[in-house]
Amino acid sequence: MVSAELLGEDLELLEAIVRNSANLTYGSIISVVHGDDETTTALSDDGIDVLNQMLSAAHRSPEAWNDFLDSFVDDEELIARVKAKSPR
Repeated sequence: MVSAELLGEDLELLEAIVRNSANLTYGSIISVVHGDDETTTALSDDGIDVLNQMLSAAHRSPEAWNDFLDSFVDDEELIARVKAKSPR
C-alpha cells in the first residue's frame, strides 16, 4: 500500500483501518481490478487525505493515539505491537 510509505505509518495498521469501510468516508476505499478476477484495495486521493487527517489528529498526544488505535483497529495483537514500538 503506497499510502503507508506516504503517511509514514505501519502497513498492517493502515490495512486494519481500511479493512473496515466504516472507518473512512464513502468513496475513500476503492477496488482496483487488474488481470482476470484480481482486485486490490486502494485509497482514493480523498481517502488518503481523510486518513492523513485522522492520523494527524491522533498523533497530537499519547492518549489520543491510544484512543485512535482502540477505536479503529480490531486486532489486539496489532494494537499492542504498534503501541510498543510507537514513541507517541
